[in-house]
Amino acid sequence: MKEIIGSVYSVHTGNNEDMSKESIERATVNLQGFENDKHQGFTRITYEGESIPEGTIRRNDRQWSAVSIEEIKTIEKEMDLSSSLLPGKLGVNLCFEGIPNFSQLTKGTQLCFPSGAVLMVEDYNPPCQYMSQQIAKIYKKRNGDEIKNTDFSKAAKKLRGLVGSIDVEGEIGSNDSVVVKIYDPSVLSSFLK
Repeated sequence: MKEIIGSVYSVHTGNNEDMSKESIERATVNLQGFENDKHQGFTRITYEGESIPEGTIRRNDRQWSAVSIEEIKTIEKEMDLSSSLLPGKLGVNLCFEGIPNFSQLTKGTQLCFPSGAVLMVEDYNPPCQYMSQQIAKIYKKRNGDEIKNTDFSKAAKKLRGLVGSIDVEGEIGSNDSVVVKIYDPSVLSSFLK
């Protein structure tokens, strides 16, 4: 596995109706997810557009979500926002710093923290229409123009971050280091030859 070392920019949890999450200093993560978070649980219900029929109960592969501050800044610039796009408004649990191409990390990549907590990457988190509508309600362009309901979805394409599951319990705090162990499928294929 290849490794990168980054850091935790911010931590968030919550169960707000608009999908936003509150900033906190430290979070406890257990095998169900982030404590006191909307997406905590061993199971979830499938969404529209998944390969499994909508409404089916399945394993929760979305126990956490995360973005990088670098990708947020790219989205801000693309949207020409008058103010900073806050990670908590995007409904994420974690925002990282110093991890190049964060949204492109492969399934199976591990995010390892000083407490011993390990998060497993499950999938890319595509920008949804609902989140785009929420962002349009909150933000404006630098010239004062309104944000369209689809602007965030377009700007955040391939930059929206990741979702995953908890592999090992622990605590995660702002400014913690994170060791990113990038899963490389070519290593597995070499064992199969």
